[in-house]
Amino acid sequence: MTSADNGKEQRPGHFPVWAIVLLAVLGAVILLGAGTLGGLAIRGAGTLGSALTASRAPTVSTQSVCDAEQVARDVLPTIVTIGVSAADGSGGTGSGEVITSDGYILTNNHVIAPAAEGAEITVLYSDGSTHPAKLVGRSPRADVAVVKVDASGLPVIQQGDSTTLQVGQPVVALGAPLGLSSTVTTGVVSALGRTVPVQSDTDRNAVLADAIQTDASINPGNSGGALVDCEGRLVGVNSAIATVPGANGVAGGGSVGIGFAIPEAVAIPIAQQIIETGKVVYPTFGIGVAPIQAGQQGSEQTGLYVQSVTPGGPADQAGIQPGDIITRVDGKPVGSIDDLTAIQLTHQPGDQVKVTHERDGKSTTTEVTLGSGS
Repeated sequence: MTSADNGKEQRPGHFPVWAIVLLAVLGAVILLGAGTLGGLAIRGAGTLGSALTASRAPTVSTQSVCDAEQVARDVLPTIVTIGVSAADGSGGTGSGEVITSDGYILTNNHVIAPAAEGAEITVLYSDGSTHPAKLVGRSPRADVAVVKVDASGLPVIQQGDSTTLQVGQPVVALGAPLGLSSTVTTGVVSALGRTVPVQSDTDRNAVLADAIQTDASINPGNSGGALVDCEGRLVGVNSAIATVPGANGVAGGGSVGIGFAIPEAVAIPIAQQIIETGKVVYPTFGIGVAPIQAGQQGSEQTGLYVQSVTPGGPADQAGIQPGDIITRVDGKPVGSIDDLTAIQLTHQPGDQVKVTHERDGKSTTTEVTLGSGS
């Protein structure tokens, strides 16, 4: 049984934390943390709210290509490299960006996952100095994490607005691919609104919800690094790439111009929750579901079969019953647990979503007010 709120998809084996992850999405999708780190520091005041909300600015640009030299001058001095080392000698590196002047750093969960089991985190600044860091909190479901260094007066990356991005808009990726710190690459926004499932260190997929697709070259080690607009404002967190399968169906590890970033509009609210409370509260439907294909359970469409409904929960109050088949949420077709996870990651408790479901061959659309859960 799988649940939209707290169920777990059954998959053989268990994800080794620092292995490169391959999935059959556009050939294969590889998480980028098994390399080194790069990160952006943000310009702003001391608290997350003041640094990221007050400085939020539209990202719409009429430029055909970014002035990468200017972006590099403005942003690279704030880039850090995150290294993680366990007692047994294992570890890895990735990228991250400083999001407050008092030392909070945004990165991917898969970059720092071993720290949840006691591994040590070290931050390398662009001037070559290092500093220990601690794990503040993480969201394996969204592949987002926050670490903290004991510091003040750090430069902070300016926050952009990923909701205003346009396909074809120029962007710049910064990080430390393959250990090459302070690397800058340019490209464009290739597509928007992707749902990209990637394996997590838990037994539930992480989902890059509403992801930004870019052709800016990103490689292993870029994970957690910044995707910025031409003004150097954070619009995304680089997280995964697609590769072309090679011999015996094994994917290569290099960039083929298809990379994915978590949009700022998803990553920053999660980071805010982590900083304020140390954990993340997700909106919930209050249902247990399992994916079905057209022709199963009497449905002519692919969808989610409702196995259970939490008494008094959001779905129950909206009239959804066990045995119903959910085919659309907010007008978009759903056919996997990852589709519902993406909706949870792009909404807040209290939001209303339209759910279309079948019962006895009849299709009905109802509004569900999302609840609050873990």
